[in-house]
Amino acid sequence: MLIALDMDGTLLNGEGKISERNRAAITAAQAQGHIVAVVTGRARKDALAPLREAGIICPIASLNGAVVSLEDGTVISEAPLEREIVRPALEWVREQSDLYCETYTGDAVYVGLHNRAQWEALASGMADAAPEVKWLVNKQFQQARVMYVDDIRTVWDDPQTVMYKLLIFALDRERLRDAASRFAALRSVTVTSSHPHNIEMNNERATKGEALKQLAAHYGIDVRDTVAFGDSHNDLSMFKVAGYRVAMDNAEPELKAICDMVTSSHEEDGVAAGLERLLAKRV
Repeated sequence: MLIALDMDGTLLNGEGKISERNRAAITAAQAQGHIVAVVTGRARKDALAPLREAGIICPIASLNGAVVSLEDGTVISEAPLEREIVRPALEWVREQSDLYCETYTGDAVYVGLHNRAQWEALASGMADAAPEVKWLVNKQFQQARVMYVDDIRTVWDDPQTVMYKLLIFALDRERLRDAASRFAALRSVTVTSSHPHNIEMNNERATKGEALKQLAAHYGIDVRDTVAFGDSHNDLSMFKVAGYRVAMDNAEPELKAICDMVTSSHEEDGVAAGLERLLAKRV
């Protein structure tokens, strides 16, 4: 059996950690011969940190499936964005002071310094009136190991740069919908979301569902013998492919509507609870 786990909102708790119970459930599944893989919107480096802390070695489909790699880091598939297609929309984003944008490449996550300064000022200015804003902005900054550059266009224009994912964060959801519509209109681009205040853009071939199929094929596992755990909209493609779907208690309603099981939340060891029930049925 191939077990695919989303990370944020699923495997990781609110502190970005893998709990001891979740760790034990994963290693128990691996000991029984099951393949456990992480399928995440995070870059591989950001996914590796909590996995290594928990002592877990597994395949990783990163950046919403744009890069699929095995336990040793060997890449078995990748689907980057086409620069000439997304460049005009990126320029529009750069000019919007209320949109925060991260560019995910093969080696780093890049943000323009002007963008960081704008958002830090916004968070500080609203700290008293709306403390949740400061929390949201700080949480976004903690999601990735970001490299700040004076002018983000130097990254976008570098012919050596391979872009795999773009993330746009906004407090105003109407503005986020505007940005989403601009990218959704582009050829060969898919738009998803991992949080109510963000959207994520990938090559249309880079989805969690495609990553799950790639991993299943590599290990010679029938897709009907796959299990997917998730909580957000970017997990929907994985749920549509997997033979069995487990939604977290904190999952979006769309995932709960098509799942086979609802487990407890990511703060309550929901991955472990779901795995324990699944593996007990197979004994």
